Amino acid sequence: MDFRLTEDQTALRAATRELLARLYPPERLREDAAGCGPPRLDRELWRALGDAGLFSLRLPEAEGGVGLGMPEAVLVFEEAGRALLPGPLVATHLAAGIVPGAAAGEVVVTVVDGDAAEWLEEADCVLEGFGETGVLGPYPAQTEPIRSVDPLTPLHRLPHDAAAGRAGPEAELLTCAQQIGSAARTLDLAVQHARTREQFGRPIGSFQAVKHLCADMLVRLEMARTAVYAAAVTGLPEEHFPAMLLAREAAGRNARDCLQVFGGMGFTWEAEVHLHIKRGWVLGVRGRSDRSYEEAVAEQLAKGAEWTF
Repeated sequence: MDFRLTEDQTALRAATRELLARLYPPERLREDAAGCGPPRLDRELWRALGDAGLFSLRLPEAEGGVGLGMPEAVLVFEEAGRALLPGPLVATHLAAGIVPGAAAGEVVVTVVDGDAAEWLEEADCVLEGFGETGVLGPYPAQTEPIRSVDPLTPLHRLPHDAAAGRAGPEAELLTCAQQIGSAARTLDLAVQHARTREQFGRPIGSFQAVKHLCADMLVRLEMARTAVYAAAVTGLPEEHFPAMLLAREAAGRNARDCLQVFGGMGFTWEAEVHLHIKRGWVLGVRGRSDRSYEEAVAEQLAKGAEWTF
């Protein structure tokens, strides 16, 4: 099976990167992260994303959508993860066609994932899982704000009796796409810093230890990206489960290795890498645990499954 991108897919990815660089550049990311008080969702940005087709990407053209599939959605959400775009992107995308106004970015939709929900106070509609039923307006159950490690992902904990099931395979795959986008961005940051930062009169990228870190980041990224693309194309469970594991590992470990390349500077607010670490932590605990994915992979192996990557 050929997983190489078509010309249209390559153009879509390039156009999305250009759009997000204009709508949400790294400078604005750092400004938002350094703001005081709870983060506020930029409704103008949300509508611009709707106008660009991010939420209606997989809706049929007859319903006002773009008419593309999951492989294209993965490419777009990879770029969103690269830019650390804030907001309940996955929930709003999956609600397009179910919740009026979601496709156009006029309505912000979040979802209850286990016992937590993100961007609850900013949401116009809260879905109890990715079915066709939702709760319009504020969630009726008593909620408790959680101090999120990611300054751009506000979280609320719900009472145990109000908790819903975990997000489905589509939500998990789009989250994986965000994770590999983050892993790609931290790789680029590490390589750029290794080329320009000098120590003992030489770029630090000339030192073997730094070379090994960057090489490991690249291998980790490409393994995860291939797995996620394969899962998006085939839709098979035996592709889905390893994609979850590899994407989560790539986002987390690449961010930590990037921080190692940056040294102490990586912990400061002007460095973007620490924001990728924090987003990776938040995304890494959403959905099912690593162990549940590992058990699913082991079960598929026991059945004789063969992977395409």
